[in-house]
Amino acid sequence: RVGPSDVSVLITGESGTGKELVARAIHRQSLRKDAPFVAINCGAIPETLLESELFGHEKGAFTGATQQRKGRIESAQGGTLFLDEIGDIPPGLQVKLLRFLQEHQIQRLGGREPIVVDARILAATHVNLQRAMSEGRFREDLYYRLCVVTIAVPTLKERGSDIVLLARTFLGKFAEAQKKPLKGFSPEAIEALAAHHWPGNVRELENRIKRAVVMAEGRYVTPLNLELQE
Repeated sequence: RVGPSDVSVLITGESGTGKELVARAIHRQSLRKDAPFVAINCGAIPETLLESELFGHEKGAFTGATQQRKGRIESAQGGTLFLDEIGDIPPGLQVKLLRFLQEHQIQRLGGREPIVVDARILAATHVNLQRAMSEGRFREDLYYRLCVVTIAVPTLKERGSDIVLLARTFLGKFAEAQKKPLKGFSPEAIEALAAHHWPGNVRELENRIKRAVVMAEGRYVTPLNLELQE
């Protein structure tokens, strides 16, 4: 239901739950599916570089700016812009991002002419934005611009039978890549998968299966291969 609309969506959930996959699924269901899907992890880029990454810059805008460069927002023209870890954007940039969401225009660093950008905004965070707002770390007006619709992605442990389903999917994928004739998991491995707490969520599961495929010597993956043996 959300995909074909053009509203902003805020995707919440712990790290490793697959928030970007949800964003990509929304994009694939949208009328913008043939246009770019541009993702940027706002928490992985130093604050001094984030503005240039988002808005771009003109030649000579700062030391080292030897040529004009489009930002991620402009690169999403006609498509979808996915702002991962939106809760990590510093206050000064929150103001500029809000202005873009209101006016659908940006200015590159060092630029004078506004650039009209038509892009759908999807955002994700593991941060409690309600708490961040109460502490003055996140703008309330930006929050309500971003979360027309909110999708909460549950932890892997909350997803019950998905654990084994995902594990089997990853096993088939990695066994084929490693060219190993693995038939599946031992009954003890299935029990261990279901019993584990999965603090790292789907990302942890994927990494454990990848490692288990490399280490497995028989036809079946065991708890020892998964490093889930007590």
